[in-house]
Amino acid sequence: MTPAGLALVALLLAIGLSMTTRVNVGLLAISLAWAIGVYAAGMKVEAVIAGFPGHLFLTLAGVTFLFSIAKANGTLDILARQATRAVMGNAGLLPIMFFLIAGLLSTVGPGAILSVALIAPIAMPAAAAAGVPNLLTAIMVGTGANAGNMSPVSSVGAMVGDLMTGIGLPGHQWLLWGVNFLAHVLVAAAAYFLFGGPRLLRAGRVRADVDVQAIGRTHWITIVATLAWMAGVMVWRVNPGLAAFAVGTVLMLLRVAEERDVIPRIPLDVILMVTGVTMLIGVLEATGGMDLFTGMIAGVATPGTLNGVIALTTGAISTYSSTSGVVLPAFLPMVPGLVRQVGGGDPLAVALSINVGSALVDVSPLSTLGALCVATSRSAARQKSRT
Repeated sequence: MTPAGLALVALLLAIGLSMTTRVNVGLLAISLAWAIGVYAAGMKVEAVIAGFPGHLFLTLAGVTFLFSIAKANGTLDILARQATRAVMGNAGLLPIMFFLIAGLLSTVGPGAILSVALIAPIAMPAAAAAGVPNLLTAIMVGTGANAGNMSPVSSVGAMVGDLMTGIGLPGHQWLLWGVNFLAHVLVAAAAYFLFGGPRLLRAGRVRADVDVQAIGRTHWITIVATLAWMAGVMVWRVNPGLAAFAVGTVLMLLRVAEERDVIPRIPLDVILMVTGVTMLIGVLEATGGMDLFTGMIAGVATPGTLNGVIALTTGAISTYSSTSGVVLPAFLPMVPGLVRQVGGGDPLAVALSINVGSALVDVSPLSTLGALCVATSRSAARQKSRT
C-alpha cells in the first residue's frame, strides 16, 4: 500500500475508534503520524513534528486555562445562578431564558461543554419544579450552549478560526458564530413549539427558587480581568492564547484561585485529541492521502449537493465521535480539495456546512452535552424522590 493509502487508513482508523472506544485518538494519531510519515513516506522526523499545531495548542491551552480559573473560584457558577434567578417567573419563559443564558455564557469563552456543566445542574431541577418537561429543558440548554460555541473567544471558535485560516478562509469568525447561532435558534424554536412551550406560556407565573451567592471581591477581579482579555482579543486583535496565559497568570498572582484547583481543570485530553489529529492530517496532506479522502466524498456529491452531503456526513460521524477533537480537524482541511474535485462550490459555504452539520447533533444523549443534561435530570429526580 502506498504511503498516501496508509495515511488515509490511519485517519479512518482514528475516526472509527473515536466513534467506538474511549481511546484518546489524539495520542493514536501522533503515533501513526510518526510511524507512517518517517518509516513509510520517508519524511524527516523534523517534518513530521512540524505538522504539530503549536499555535493551536497554545490557543486551546491558554483559553481553557483562563476559564478554568473562573470555574475554580466559582465566578462562572455565580454568574449563571444570578442570571437564572433574574428570569424566574413565567414557566414558558424559562426554556427560552436557559437557551439565552447558555448561549451567552458559551459565547463569552467557556464553550459548550463547560456552559452545559454550569447551567444544567441549575436549569434541570428549577425547570422541572416549574412544570417544564425535562426533554425541552435539555434541548434548550444544549442547543443554547452549542449556539455560542463558535465564538472567536471560545476555545472551539479559536480552533476553527485557525483551521479556516489554514485553508485560506480567514476573517470569518463572527460569520461562523452567526450562522451556527441561527441554526441552533431554529432547532430550539422547533423544539419549543413541539414540546409544550406555548402551553407553558399560557399557564402563567410560577415560583422556582435558585440559591444565589453574592459576587465577592475575587469574583469581580476575575470578571474584570476576563472582560479585559475579551476586549483585547476582539478590539485590539491580540493573540487569544498568549493573552489568556498572561491574564491567567496575573489572576494566579493575585491569589484569586489555587493552582492545584486550576491546572487539573484544563482539558488536556481534548487538546491532545485536537492537535494529534491535526498532526496526522499534516502527514495525510504531505503523502497525498488528502486527495484520496476528498475523492471518496467527491464521488457521491455534486456542486449542488456538496453542502448537504458534507453536513450529513460530518453530522453522522459527530453523533458518535468528538466534534472539536476529531471531526473538525479532519474535515475542514479537505475543503479546498473537495471543492476542486467536485468541480465547483463555495469553499466558505462548505466549511460552514461542516461546522453546523457536526455541531447540531451534539445535543444527543450520546454526546457530552446531552449526557450532562440526562445525568443532571436523573440526579434531580433521585433527590426529589428522597424528599
